[in-house]
Amino acid sequence: MATETAIEGGRLYGIGTGPGDPELITLKAARLIAAADVVAYFCKRGKRGNAREIADAHIGAAQREEPMVYPVTTELPHTSQEYRDRIEGFFDAAAEMLAGHLQAGRSVVVLNEGDPFFYGSFMHVYLRLKDQFPSTVIPGVASVMSSAALLPTPLTMRDDVLSVIPGTLPDTALRARLDGADAAVIMKVGSNLERIVGVLETLGMSERAWYVERSSMDAERFCPLSEAAVDKAPYFSMIVVPGTGERR
Repeated sequence: MATETAIEGGRLYGIGTGPGDPELITLKAARLIAAADVVAYFCKRGKRGNAREIADAHIGAAQREEPMVYPVTTELPHTSQEYRDRIEGFFDAAAEMLAGHLQAGRSVVVLNEGDPFFYGSFMHVYLRLKDQFPSTVIPGVASVMSSAALLPTPLTMRDDVLSVIPGTLPDTALRARLDGADAAVIMKVGSNLERIVGVLETLGMSERAWYVERSSMDAERFCPLSEAAVDKAPYFSMIVVPGTGERR
């Protein structure tokens, strides 16, 4: 597809800003961010959010910014109906706000860390708006790739099959997904770290596993999983298990 020559009013753009390093943002993403009428981004209360920080150099004073502040849900179990209702209500309100700009003919970019369609918050507003407005998704460098680039061995070789697994899965499901996996990336580690390590140990995968924290950010840290020495990992962390490249 040819490169777009100009941003289009009334169109929704999901922009992948990459994993953290501002130099990993794509040329196309930077161009569209700088040209947009409205720059929207997800964030926590009192903070601009990582995607906004990554894109800072491309946002001008004349552009309208729309922070979409997540509701506080720390006291609620993620499986509870109240949590789901609060989150769904938040995305409904965010989509309604964006729709107002789109109906007025403004170009709207929604910033998203990594890639918009790879566990990105953008997908929730996209699914609410895609049948009403034209949309474009600009891919970004996912944290899986920036994390794998830190390791001393390739993530996958030859016929290796890569499994990307959320660490929030119950032990039984996590074990089933990992058992027989050639290479694996476990995301959403957080408070699940100790439990995930236990599963990897039972499967004999912990010795070749790596712990990566805040990949490509200023506070980046990575080490063999056995040397991680943390009880609880931050949100921006993952465990990477490289494949061996063995022929099957």
